[in-house]
This record gives sequence, C-alpha cells and structure tokens, in this order.
Amino acid sequence: MTFDLDDGIRLRLVESGDAEVYAAAYDANRAHLARWDPVRDESFYTVEWHEALIAQHLRDHESGRAARFVIVHEDGRMVGVANIANVVRGAFHSADLGYWIDASLAGRGIMTRVVSVLIDHARTELGLHRLQAATLLDNAASQRVLARNGFERIGIAPKYLRIAGEWQDHILFQRILSD
Repeated sequence: MTFDLDDGIRLRLVESGDAEVYAAAYDANRAHLARWDPVRDESFYTVEWHEALIAQHLRDHESGRAARFVIVHEDGRMVGVANIANVVRGAFHSADLGYWIDASLAGRGIMTRVVSVLIDHARTELGLHRLQAATLLDNAASQRVLARNGFERIGIAPKYLRIAGEWQDHILFQRILSD
C-alpha cells in the first residue's frame, strides 16, 4: 500500500527490508528527535535493532494491532515515520497516532498530508471509531498538524511519557472517525 504525497514524497507500509533505511534515518535525525523521543541506547541506531523492530511491526500489522508506515523521499531516503498503534477493538475501536519527519522537511506541510492519509486508513481499512494523539506541551508544530486534521484537544496527561529522560506532561487530542 503506497500513497504519493507530491513533492517526491511517498507514504508506504513498512517492509521487512527497511532496517537499513530505518537505522540511517534515525541516526541522521538524532539531534532533531532527541527533544521528542525517549533516551536511546546506541544499539537503537543499528540495523540489527531495526530488523527486530520491523519484525515486530510486521507481526503487529498482521494481527491488526498496528499499521506502521515509512515516509520515503524520491531519492530513496526514509525521511519519517507515521503509525497507528495500540489498536483496541471491542467497545473502544481506538488507536494511538504517532509520527515524525526529517528535520530538513519540517514545516512544509508533509506531515499534515500524511496524517490525513492515516485518518482515512484508520477509518476505511482498520474500521476504527477514534484516533488519539499526544504532544509535549510546547510542541506547537505537531499541535498544528493535528488541528489541521480535525483533532480536538481533550486534556492534559501529567507525566504521561518518559521523553528526553524525564516524565513529561502531554496534551491529549482525539479525532472521532465515525462522524
């Protein structure tokens, strides 16, 4: 499953052979992502680590627990990730949305288009009722992406995730998909 997003950017499901581009993309964006990610061990940046991660992503996709996408530049570089994770069925039919974009492409509207595609995928392919996203309190760029895609702020989760070595508060957003 592949989506062309203009500007030479494609969004596609992660594939088993992506470990090398995954490791390279995370390594190239270490400084850019450090503010928004958990503290990473050096092993995280290896191809071997990403082979194991991708194998888990593929199992999660097969079981319906997640849909992991890579954002690929026309030159073949992976320039970001977008995912629907932690799918819960039953009465909830909800999942978490996550994403990041290469520092060199931030602010160009690419992630706004990616999130729009993921919303449609969550609704039509996964049959979800709701998507949830969380941002650090000061992540205005990500908050704009969510607002442009119809997410509403639903509250603040104190000490929600351990990011950059500290438990940090996050703003929670949701998008109801069944309306």
